[in-house]
Amino acid sequence: MSEKAVFILPVRVYVEDTDAGGIVFYANYLKYFERARTEFIRASGYEWRYGLEKNISYVVHSLDINYLKSAKLDDMVRVSVRVKKIAKTYMDFQQQVLNEQGEVLVKGNVKVACVHLDTAKPRALPAELSEKLAVLIN
Repeated sequence: MSEKAVFILPVRVYVEDTDAGGIVFYANYLKYFERARTEFIRASGYEWRYGLEKNISYVVHSLDINYLKSAKLDDMVRVSVRVKKIAKTYMDFQQQVLNEQGEVLVKGNVKVACVHLDTAKPRALPAELSEKLAVLIN
């Protein structure tokens, strides 16, 4: 995996992220994935809010996720993002949550579709975004 093509977001596990046993509630890993993708896109020089002004939105079309090991209260984890594919109307991302020892806790593939904000119908990705992300595919 090329370092240039991977974005890492550090995340601290707070009590609000955990269940009664102090482990991260499974659905919260999806929030970590979302935050990391958003920050990755921002770091590439594109912000989602600019699309809103142009009637563009992005929705999770599908995902495949594997939970391998739990993160716990106060853990520091790293959420990675890697672009796997850019198509006309969607982007495929590979994501992982790793602990401080580098062990993969959760891994997933997320397909994000580009849609018209007002109709939710598919539309082409903005060229500016596609160009910025295309150089990061590996």
